[in-house]
Amino acid sequence: MTEVTLQQLDKAIQQHDMVGLYVYTPMCGTCQLAKRMIEIVEQLCPHVSFCQTDINYMPERAVEWKIESVPCFMLFRNGTMIQKLYAFHSVPHLYEVIKNV
Repeated sequence: MTEVTLQQLDKAIQQHDMVGLYVYTPMCGTCQLAKRMIEIVEQLCPHVSFCQTDINYMPERAVEWKIESVPCFMLFRNGTMIQKLYAFHSVPHLYEVIKNV
């Protein structure tokens, strides 16, 4: 999973059919667990471009995307956000969410 800046994120969302964005803060323990789960799902979903960002560097996007807490995982298809998750439950759950989108 690649760490992206705001400009890189915008470019990725426009260039790839499907993008999975993981939003976190560095000191969040739950975020670290969620990241490990997403890294496993990333291996199972090669058709999705996965990236991550520290929300502290994108406060305007937190407002725009109405991010209520971290960790947060968002799926974008053709430049539009189509899914936002806060509860990660399990690797199989994340995989099913992505597969069914």
